[in-house]
Amino acid sequence: MKLGLDGKVALVTGGARDVGGEIVRALAAEGAAVAVNYRSSAAAAEALAADIRAGGGRAAAYAGDVADYDAVRAMMERVVGDFGRLDILVNNAGFVLRQRFAETRPEDWRRQIEVGLYGVIHCCHAALPAMTAAGGGRIVNLAGDSARVGEAGLAVTAAARGGVLALTKSLAKELGRAGITVNAVALGLVETSHSDQAWLDANRERIVRNYPLRRLGRPSDVAPMVAFLASDAAAWITGQTISVSGGYSTAG
Repeated sequence: MKLGLDGKVALVTGGARDVGGEIVRALAAEGAAVAVNYRSSAAAAEALAADIRAGGGRAAAYAGDVADYDAVRAMMERVVGDFGRLDILVNNAGFVLRQRFAETRPEDWRRQIEVGLYGVIHCCHAALPAMTAAGGGRIVNLAGDSARVGEAGLAVTAAARGGVLALTKSLAKELGRAGITVNAVALGLVETSHSDQAWLDANRERIVRNYPLRRLGRPSDVAPMVAFLASDAAAWITGQTISVSGGYSTAG
């Protein structure tokens, strides 16, 4: 199925590698020009953008901490200045700290909320002028299924993600008249290069029992759904949270 993103411009936060990188590649393969946002992974972001350009696509890397609204707004202006428009925003950047809540301190909470919730708010707000000028757009927010079912050790992260799901529904109602759809993709545990591999290896058998498909996710499991929601094939879908989680949110 060709999703027809030719001529569209997408921004993917946290897009340098892993889930974000797969989303960047999927959108580029469908014809979109892609802005690859990163905070600290400059080399990976530049290499990914260069690889897409080498294959005939359009891509560029953009530094910016999504927790800083001024930095986000400046990044949006650069993207629109370079590509001429913005049609698709994928909020993928996140920060997870796995700790028992009683063992955490306020300084442990702050970054999780600043990136996981405020980062999405910042990017959505800063993207609206360009999307409105383009006559519409697609916003896809990535969150964890812990926002829906809870998870021990991720209380603050899950709380931030829950805010993202509420924001998704509210913005869908508010922005629909401008032709902007807003949806969320809720993920189970996806194994990536920054996973705590020692913890995973020690707990894998116990963890996968919570997944009806009996395996953890891969970045390539996520990207197709994001690309679909970013396309005109999903033009009548908004305000929805779709789990791509191996059945985690249905496991009992």
